[in-house]
Amino acid sequence: MTKTVKIPGPDHPITVEPTGKRVVVKAGDRVIADTQNALTLQEASYAAVQYVPLSAVDPSALERTDHETYCPFKGDASYYSILTPSGTLENAVWTYEHPYDAVSQIAGHVAFYTDRVTVSVEEA
Repeated sequence: MTKTVKIPGPDHPITVEPTGKRVVVKAGDRVIADTQNALTLQEASYAAVQYVPLSAVDPSALERTDHETYCPFKGDASYYSILTPSGTLENAVWTYEHPYDAVSQIAGHVAFYTDRVTVSVEEA
């Protein structure tokens, strides 16, 4: 199946910039990521998304899944579940391991569904 590739532009802008602040991700009371090297991805009118370096995430909290999705602007997304003492948060984390050129900066980073974890952007 041929995948449609779209380039961000005036009708669907996407920007990726250093967040410039500390980003902390918590699942319940457990900190699973804490970094000052996050990126903010702003896509069209959607809420901004924090992309955290995978190296800043507690590896014991993540479990790779087989779930995949496709974005014509960013590419193929792979997913992780978050393991917590109270249960598994299925497919709560996504990553574009080989993103398209327009958003190449997010390679090596992961993002979190904010309805499943708390993502705080704080002064460094």
